[in-house]
Amino acid sequence: MKSTVALIRHRVADYDAWKALYDEFAPTRAEHGVRAHQVLRSTDDPNDVIVIHTFDSPSEAQAFFAMPELKQAMSQAGVKADTVTISYFDEVEVGTLAAA
Repeated sequence: MKSTVALIRHRVADYDAWKALYDEFAPTRAEHGVRAHQVLRSTDDPNDVIVIHTFDSPSEAQAFFAMPELKQAMSQAGVKADTVTISYFDEVEVGTLAAA
């Protein structure tokens, strides 16, 4: 099954406060098509965050990021709006490498 992956990068005012609200938003993410997620935090700057969400289709991903509730939650979580970038990718391959 092909998936659409959204890569979101942004700065937050305080990672711990952001993460608490991100976790609270999990039911809404699930209701609106997020099938999997990953959170990455810069080793150099703990408030530089990348979030990866997996969706069934590009239209589902784009609809999720257009939701007013998401924008409001991001603002409440301390996301610096002028730093947000969202890119969409088609999943081509997923795998795990076995030790040789």
